Amino acid sequence: MPDNDQAMRNFVATLPVPEFAETPFTKPPSLRDARVAIVTSAALYREGGPPFGVPDVHFETIQDDARDLKLGHVSPNFDRAGFAADLNVVYPVDRLHELAERGAIGSVADFHYAFAGNQPDTVSELRLDTGPACAKKLREDGVDVVLLTPV
Repeated sequence: MPDNDQAMRNFVATLPVPEFAETPFTKPPSLRDARVAIVTSAALYREGGPPFGVPDVHFETIQDDARDLKLGHVSPNFDRAGFAADLNVVYPVDRLHELAERGAIGSVADFHYAFAGNQPDTVSELRLDTGPACAKKLREDGVDVVLLTPV
């Protein structure tokens, strides 16, 4: 039986890695004071809204109170059973609210964001367009910390 994990490691090791002149860094407040948002690559979208395509470089803005979300992740290898049973498997918004209620985090953001994981190989749109646009929205909402939920 092939070692799929090793095959993936070997493949990823051949991919080019972008180099940046500077590494931006900001120090967030302690989690007890931080405003937290979710950014997911599960391609979530609101029921009745247009689904993500393949590939798809846009992102969706999800209101914090939205729970009528559809999973747009299209990989046939992805087991959707967990998501079907509990949205929080890929989008732990209710867990964030529990953390805020306990005082473990300062607050939950008003908006969260969903991207499709199937970005083009160069991820140039994500690096140059949609990533900075999403970061701007996060900053406008006063977000200090982002919980990334890859799929």
